[in-house]
Amino acid sequence: IEARTRRLGTFEVGRVLPAGRRRTVGPFIFLDHMGPADFKNGEGIDVAPHPHIGLATVTYLFEGELLHRDSVGSVQPIRPGDVNWMVAGRGIVHSERTPPEVRSGTSRLHGIQSWVALPKDREECAPGFAHHPGHTLPTLEADGVRLTLIAGEALGMRSPVNVASPTIYMDAALAPGAGMTLPAEHEERAVYAAMGEIRIEGLTLEPRAMAVLAPGARVGITAPAGARVMILGGAPLDGERSIWWNFVSSDPVRLEQAKADWRERRFPVVPGDDGYTPLPPS
Repeated sequence: IEARTRRLGTFEVGRVLPAGRRRTVGPFIFLDHMGPADFKNGEGIDVAPHPHIGLATVTYLFEGELLHRDSVGSVQPIRPGDVNWMVAGRGIVHSERTPPEVRSGTSRLHGIQSWVALPKDREECAPGFAHHPGHTLPTLEADGVRLTLIAGEALGMRSPVNVASPTIYMDAALAPGAGMTLPAEHEERAVYAAMGEIRIEGLTLEPRAMAVLAPGARVGITAPAGARVMILGGAPLDGERSIWWNFVSSDPVRLEQAKADWRERRFPVVPGDDGYTPLPPS
């Protein structure tokens, strides 16, 4: 899995495996931690239309707002606690921009976009998009811990997000001194310290670091000064995946086809957004 943190367009890369084939944790293959970024009047994020194949993107914000547009016609603001679930399948194009009404004043953006690799028999499925407001997600709260299930199943809860394989993706907000035990419900799991330092069975995990957990282990997590933790994983994926730029596939040849299709403008367009992100150098 690749974890990337982003602050105002500058990339700090941590826990990155060599380019090419990647091991997943459950279906998760990539995390992009955005911000926190503070913007002055008139400023914001402008991620121009760009393509994806073979994956689902999961956008989840802690602060701020983004406007999502895509080539299947979706136009959807995303706000803190909501889930944008976009299935790329055989190919989708989308943009993410700060809405005009948010640009009119100062603003802050902070969140995570994760990429979920699709099973082989779904890699070339029809693209699609679903938005799930925060109030539709199941939650548990006790003893200074609030758990929000973003996708999949855990602790007797099931998210409304239509996942393609057994998945756990959970946001855990821990008050100072609070702790929780993560049961061994899924074979592959990882813990990402999004905000604040945490301790996992004696191991100190600094902010923006990830720990991959041993299968079958019940794991205790504590947050001496409070923390925000992402818990992710699921069933092992059906084989290795290759990743290049925004493309994920079990077949490296398919990545080359996607490159050519984007270069030659054969992907669908995004209604209402005529921007274009050039293909990076190979």
